[in-house]
Amino acid sequence: MKDLRTYLVLRKLLKDFLLEDIGTGDITTNSIISPNIRAVARIICKADEKSVVCGLEEANTIFDICKCESEPLVKDGESISAGITVMVIYGKAHCILMAERTALNLLMRMSGIATATRYFLDILHKHEYSIRIACTRKTAPGLRFLDKRAVMIGGGDSHRMRLDDMILIKDNHLAVTKSIIRSIKLAKKNKGQSIRVECEVKNTNEAITAINAGADIIMLDNFSPQEAKKTIEEIVRLELRNKIEIEISGGITIDNILEYAEARPDIISIGHLTHSSKAIDFSLEIDSNSE
Repeated sequence: MKDLRTYLVLRKLLKDFLLEDIGTGDITTNSIISPNIRAVARIICKADEKSVVCGLEEANTIFDICKCESEPLVKDGESISAGITVMVIYGKAHCILMAERTALNLLMRMSGIATATRYFLDILHKHEYSIRIACTRKTAPGLRFLDKRAVMIGGGDSHRMRLDDMILIKDNHLAVTKSIIRSIKLAKKNKGQSIRVECEVKNTNEAITAINAGADIIMLDNFSPQEAKKTIEEIVRLELRNKIEIEISGGITIDNILEYAEARPDIISIGHLTHSSKAIDFSLEIDSNSE
C-alpha cells in the first residue's frame, strides 16, 4: 500500500474478513493437527485461460495477520496462466489454514475483476481506440476499495469511490429538480469550480443543454451505439467537443463495446466489471513434506 493510513484501514478491513470466517476458532484443524506443526504452502493458479493476478498485497497482509510469512512470486497486474505458483507461505499449519479461505476468496475475486478490465482494454487497444474503461459504484458492500483497486490494477479507471468525490447529476435527481440547467448551475454555485460536475442525459438535446449549462462531463446513459454516435457527431458539429468529456454507460458488453467505441467517447463505464466478473480459480496446497 502506498501510505500508512490506507494500509491501516485495509488491515482492519482484512481482520474483520478473517473474523467473519474464523468465528470462535477452526474446530477441524484444532481437533486433528498439533498446534506446533509447521508447513509450507503454495497458491497456484487453476484458471483455464490467461489471467491478470490481483490481490497478492491483500493476501500477504492476511497471512501476516495470521502470523505467517509469505513470498509473492509475481506482482499484482502480471498476466499468468494455469499452473503458475503466485505465492509461497511459511508458518504453522494452524495459521496457514486459518488464513487460507479469506486470502483465496479475495485473490479470486480481485483477479477476476482485473482480468475482465484488461480484456475490455485489450479489445479497444487492438483496434487503436484510446478510450478509458471505468467501473461504477455497483460493488459489493464492504468491498468497494478492493473492487475498484482491482479495476485499476487491470488498467481501468475507478470513477467515483464515494458520493463525496464528485457531483454526478443522474436521472433521479432530475426527476426531482425538473431542470438540467438549474441543477448544473446550483451544483457549481454550491460546490465551486474545484468539484467536477457530471450530468446524465438521455438524448441529444439534453446533452447539448448540459454542455451549454457548464457541465464538465456528460454521461450518455443507455444510449444505443447509433444514438451515441449521432449525439457525439452533433456535439462535434456544434464545435462543443473540446468543452466536454463524454462518458457512455449502460448495457456495454464484450459483444458491443467496439460499436460504442466507434462514437469515440472519452470514457466507457461498465458495471459488469465489479458486479459480475468471473472469479479466477486459485488453490492453496500444503507441501506434503511439511513437518
